[in-house]
Amino acid sequence: MDISSLKGRLPKEIIESVSARGIKLFTPPQEDAINSGLLEGKNLVIASPTASGKTLVAEMGCVNSILSSGKRAIYIAPMRALASEKFAEFKETYPYISSAISIGDLDSNDLWLKNYRMLFFSTEKFDSLLRHGIDWVQSIGCIIFDEVHMLGDMSRGPTLELLITKLSTMCDAQMIALSATIGNAEEIAKWMNAVLVRSDYRPVKLEKGVLHQTNVYYAKEKGKLKPEPLLGSSEIPEIRLVEDTLMQGKQALIFYSTKRNAEAGAARIAAHVASKLSKEEIAELEAISANVLNVLSRPTEQCTKLSGLVGKGVAFHHSGLMNQQRSLIEGAFRNGKIKAICSTTTLGFGINMPAHTVLVRDSSRFDGGYSERLSVNEITQLFGRAGRPKYDKEGRALIMATTSSKVKELSDYIKEKPESIDSALGVAPVLRTHILAFIAENFLNNEKAMQKFMSKSFYSFQYGNVRHINSIIDEVLEELAEWEFIENDSSEYRATRLGRRVSELYIDPLSAKWMVDSLNGGKLDMLGILYMISNTLEMRPYLSSTKEAEEAYAAYLYMGKGSKAFKDYNKYEYYDPVRAFSTALMLRDWMNEQREFELVKRYSSTPGVVYAKLQNADWLIYAAAELARITRMPRQDLIQARVRLRYGIKEELLDLVRLEQIGRVRARQLFSAGIEKVSDIPKHREKVKEILGDEIADKVFKQIED
Repeated sequence: MDISSLKGRLPKEIIESVSARGIKLFTPPQEDAINSGLLEGKNLVIASPTASGKTLVAEMGCVNSILSSGKRAIYIAPMRALASEKFAEFKETYPYISSAISIGDLDSNDLWLKNYRMLFFSTEKFDSLLRHGIDWVQSIGCIIFDEVHMLGDMSRGPTLELLITKLSTMCDAQMIALSATIGNAEEIAKWMNAVLVRSDYRPVKLEKGVLHQTNVYYAKEKGKLKPEPLLGSSEIPEIRLVEDTLMQGKQALIFYSTKRNAEAGAARIAAHVASKLSKEEIAELEAISANVLNVLSRPTEQCTKLSGLVGKGVAFHHSGLMNQQRSLIEGAFRNGKIKAICSTTTLGFGINMPAHTVLVRDSSRFDGGYSERLSVNEITQLFGRAGRPKYDKEGRALIMATTSSKVKELSDYIKEKPESIDSALGVAPVLRTHILAFIAENFLNNEKAMQKFMSKSFYSFQYGNVRHINSIIDEVLEELAEWEFIENDSSEYRATRLGRRVSELYIDPLSAKWMVDSLNGGKLDMLGILYMISNTLEMRPYLSSTKEAEEAYAAYLYMGKGSKAFKDYNKYEYYDPVRAFSTALMLRDWMNEQREFELVKRYSSTPGVVYAKLQNADWLIYAAAELARITRMPRQDLIQARVRLRYGIKEELLDLVRLEQIGRVRARQLFSAGIEKVSDIPKHREKVKEILGDEIADKVFKQIED
């Protein structure tokens, strides 16, 4: 279908914006979506491969709704990075539509969002906005749910499922669900009252196969598998594949099951990639390498390792990296500077990071002590990165066989259809937080209404009844009432002031119960506060336990410190207090002004993980202070702990960091020079200038004068 053929049906602004991107013809799934009612406001489920044009379908649905009806549109993604990427693309393509993104603070109603017509959210952020009672839901005309196969994810799926169910009852909006891998797409489409648009179209042909030793066995529908030798000289399979890829002037993505394997894989191939680089490429990579190294004030061992590899045209990529390092690596790969990335599956889902060659190096992972093969859904997602539109005629997607007997088995496996997605809703811990939210929002306030609502869920649609869910609802309501988060008055439930705040804070009610009990159980010292927030569901997975942590935890309890609740942790569903205590010790070390690289080394962690723990801890201390306020318990120590944690400082620096330009390093420099309070600064102007420099010092002086 030619884009110009839609003149009169599609707003001219969309035609102009799409044409400006050099797009003249719609892809088959785009054409099918248009013919299936995209422009008439029909609900759609688009199930088609990566790069087949799903995003443009979503954009056209949103912009058409905004321009035609005057309503706003929202885009919901399971990951912040994906929402950010789509927001940036939209803002560039449709500058005439006011757009904004909100993926952060979960305790805010973000009133400023009302000023925008196109909004981008993470799933949890939009769910939290509903909990804060936003009043513009009725003004939504189109909703995009990206990566809808996440319905089957145990952690994120229930929130997505209930959000779809909830929005279908709250507003009369067009819903468009997108996914590359849905085994039961028809079922999801029926549940959403949507038209299914399914397509196998791919702009770049995908060659799937199995890598064994130095040969590739392409997965043909019929006939015997034949080995095709790879170019190169190495006898190590993944190195040989990278050699072959580089000889074609292409890039490679290799997926591993663990961070350690990804780092080791990158180290293995680095020398082979470096030998193929030109002087110009080396110079460009050295600049990127320096930026990667200096993300932290003092590089950690991981930073040094990563920086060295980037200088050789290789990188590893996983959740242990700092966000800035991830961005640098992804940008350098997209620009063709980095030739190969060894990654965990963090790169495989949603983010636009294609390469000519993709290898799933580890087809299994260890979970709970058992080896578990990656699902066909997961492999399809990873394979979807193969082939760069505009650059490649075909993409090569391979899975590695460690023995010859595995070649045929894996070849057959990657030809299988993706598994069906099953609802992950039917367990009590998952429903606990959502049932409290329903009551706190006054969305549902009696059992009958809850049961009726749940009958519209995907769980009910799949399994035909909600008896199991109803029994869980009874159990959860009883629990929430016992914890004094809800009250029952003549069969109507309402949230207590405490329960409403727990829901708004977006923490699990069990975590809230644990913190309230901990605060009630006796005065907490600073380590007790840190242990209280560390031993919550939101801080999992905990840091690894050490012998030092075991001994410190035993000594802490033996000395009778902390709360009475600390000795009864089993009733809160927490099973690893030592690892939680280890996390608390790390937070204490940070507050005692140890630097990032010291924490990473001491706790056998990574910069990204440490940073994530600090972010979570900041949120949880804030939540604990709010719970203390509501229950009229002392909270000054919690407020102080939050400031110390945010800056990573000892108590003596609290006064100095009140100034905007002063962080942990400058505060310590001033304190060491005898300038211990803000009131000391005007008395030592020259010394302050010497320490801070004229520009920063002048800003500090102005703050004090104002």
